[in-house]
Amino acid sequence: MTTVDLLFRYRLAPTEEVAAALARTREVYGIRSMGFDRAASTLRVEYDATRLNPATVSRLIQQTGLEIIEQLPLIPEQPAPQPAIA
Repeated sequence: MTTVDLLFRYRLAPTEEVAAALARTREVYGIRSMGFDRAASTLRVEYDATRLNPATVSRLIQQTGLEIIEQLPLIPEQPAPQPAIA
């Protein structure tokens, strides 16, 4: 098993119907866990990469009705170091 995480930013907080659909998505073989960060409007999905791929996971999440804005990198880009001024 190879676990991989994807991080999605969503537009609006999930409704009851979307939350129920997301709960059903967790039952898909290969989806290991899901977690919301409501303050950042993100959903983190852990999945088994030997069973699923990023496109399939994205499609499963979008089918729930959750409006995904973008997929985010798990490690934020670091600003380039500024050259030292002598």
